[in-house]
Amino acid sequence: MVVLGHVDSGKTSLLDRIRGTGVQGREAGGITQHIGASFLPTETIKETCGPLYKKLQESENQVPGILVIDTPGHEVFTNLRARGGSAADIAILVVDVNRGFQPQTNESLKILQSRKVPFVVALNKCDQISGWRKSDTKFITKAIKEQDQFIQTDLDQKIYDVVGTLSILGYQSEAFYRVKD
Repeated sequence: MVVLGHVDSGKTSLLDRIRGTGVQGREAGGITQHIGASFLPTETIKETCGPLYKKLQESENQVPGILVIDTPGHEVFTNLRARGGSAADIAILVVDVNRGFQPQTNESLKILQSRKVPFVVALNKCDQISGWRKSDTKFITKAIKEQDQFIQTDLDQKIYDVVGTLSILGYQSEAFYRVKD
C-alpha cells in the first residue's frame, strides 16, 4: 500500500497514529524527504479498524499484514511519488480536509490513474476544523458524533467539496460511513 498526497497533508502523521510511532517529529522540518516503508501486522490492522476488521476477516484474501510505503508530498519529490505509486496494489490518497485538493494531490491521483492503482481518500486533519473538540476515541464516526451540529455541518461541506472534486475527475465517492452496500 502506498500513501500519497500534498506536502503537509498529514501522511506520515496518519501513519504514526496507526503505528504508534513518532516518525514525523524526527523528520527535517517535519517534512518527509524520502520514501519510507513499514510493516503493519494483522494485530495493528485489527486494532485500527475495529468493527470493520470483521468484514476483512470474511474476505477470501487473508494477509499477515500490510507493507506501507510513505511518500514525500513536496513538489520536488515527484519521482519518489511515482516510484511509490508504481509499487503498490492499493493506495491511500491523503487530503487535508481544510485545504482540499492541492497540486500534489492532483499529481498523486494522476500517478494512481496511470498505473490503475485502486485507492481510498483519507480526509485528514479534521481535528483542525475550527471549533472541533478533542476526542479520545480512535474512530472518526464516534468523534464526529461528539461534535456540535455546526461542526458536523462544516465537516459535511468539506467532505462534499472533495466528493465534488472527485466527481469532476470522474470518480464516484462517498464518506465510508454512509455506504450501505
